[in-house]
Amino acid sequence: MTEWVSGRVSAVRHWSDKLFSLRVEADLAPYQAGQFTRLALWLPAADGGQERVAHAYSFVNPPGVGYHEFYIVLIPDGRLTPHLQQLQPGASVWLARQASGFLTLAELPAGRDLWMLSTGTAIGPFLSLLAEGGLAERYAQLVLAHGVRLGQELNYRDEITQLQARWPNRLHYVPFVTREVWPEGLAGRIPAAIEQGTLERHVGLPFSVEHSRFVLCGNPQMVKETQLALQQRGFRKHLRREAGEICMENYW
Repeated sequence: MTEWVSGRVSAVRHWSDKLFSLRVEADLAPYQAGQFTRLALWLPAADGGQERVAHAYSFVNPPGVGYHEFYIVLIPDGRLTPHLQQLQPGASVWLARQASGFLTLAELPAGRDLWMLSTGTAIGPFLSLLAEGGLAERYAQLVLAHGVRLGQELNYRDEITQLQARWPNRLHYVPFVTREVWPEGLAGRIPAAIEQGTLERHVGLPFSVEHSRFVLCGNPQMVKETQLALQQRGFRKHLRREAGEICMENYW
């Protein structure tokens, strides 16, 4: 049974009319970078009473910083996100005390180059992993690709710039924008860039079964198509019982 703890919203960041971040203070059990917990609010139920409505969200922050940050997209007809979007500093929110998830450093396959391929708010766990610092100890080259529809959805740019300053010439950031021309990064979708070799050429780092490891996190269609594109290049899904090169996590 889920153990819930009360948290207090300490900061809200509205990136756009649909994207926002909540920073929450709460006494949670220790967790690892890349994991997620559940946020919840008590909301009116159909029977006239109240019910706890919850959804899972990844931590954007590294562990041990004194707050918990979540990057959220508004679902206009959803039960929870319209209410989360309206929260102000000082508001109360419930969190599952125990975090979950296997998108952690311990679960990633060893290799030389790590390609982190994300869409939308699924960049969050990668930012947590990068800020924690363990990735830079394990991998020589780090690539963070982020696919969005519009350039204004390429958020957390200041944080990414700071991370690149920590590891110059080792952390490569590649934004993908699908619905408008954007002056930086690549047009189109991540799976197509893998099929066409565009992503490798842009970074200047060729794929190889020996050196390349991939972590996919985003909408299920991107994850499925990217996995297929990589498998066609000779890469295999990474399992505990059988080492491979591809890890993945659907983001809803």
